Amino acid sequence: MSGHSKWHSIRHKKGLVDAKRGKIFTKLIRELTVAARLGGGDPAANPRLRSAIEAAKANNMPKENIERAIKKGTGELEGANYEEVSYEGYGPGGVAVLLECLTDNRNRTVAEIKHLFERNGGSLGEPGCVSWVFEKKGVIGVPKTSTEEEKLLEIVLDAGASDMSSEGDEYEIYTSPEDFETVKLALSQAKVPFSRAELTMVPKTTVKLDGKKAQQMLTLMQALEDHDDVSNVYANFDIDERLMEEMS
Repeated sequence: MSGHSKWHSIRHKKGLVDAKRGKIFTKLIRELTVAARLGGGDPAANPRLRSAIEAAKANNMPKENIERAIKKGTGELEGANYEEVSYEGYGPGGVAVLLECLTDNRNRTVAEIKHLFERNGGSLGEPGCVSWVFEKKGVIGVPKTSTEEEKLLEIVLDAGASDMSSEGDEYEIYTSPEDFETVKLALSQAKVPFSRAELTMVPKTTVKLDGKKAQQMLTLMQALEDHDDVSNVYANFDIDERLMEEMS
């Protein structure tokens, strides 16, 4: 498991992921709006919208907020016109960093992202400079207390999963983007609960960090994730889990 995955796992355990409800709601509303605009307002026919609704419900967003965001996306209500943009750059030690953003002002966003990189020992790069380091995959986390490893492996492989690993107190299941929903459904039908499920960018290689560079990298990650326009941050750093827990 990459340091990036460890980072998210540790932050989740400590309740640090978007601790301010207003911030997570802002990001969720943008995702709901854009998903509805691009794929329509019917979650049954729009997997991205369905995932956004699941995330909103998991964060206890009121039903009326969800419906209003979807209607803004479909044009039934007036709202800001967000567009998807991505940025690539380098963190301390040459770590590859890939950002996915939703913004209504490209110029403002790129200036602010550039400033965050430079303030935390990194640099904003050109399009394509690090995207080749990552590949899109579905990742599903299943607590080890949920089921036996052999049984779980049989369920997910039969459903089309490409790999499964043991990471800390959970199993991490990997799928292609196309098989992601099928594997999730198989787990649900088998009554196997999962702690997280997301389509994400997984690094093909990692960069080992420690000391000052490790601290700078975690500070950069925090700053980027806290930015309202940033939907997702992916990075290929590898930092010892014990050190990461102390720093975070």
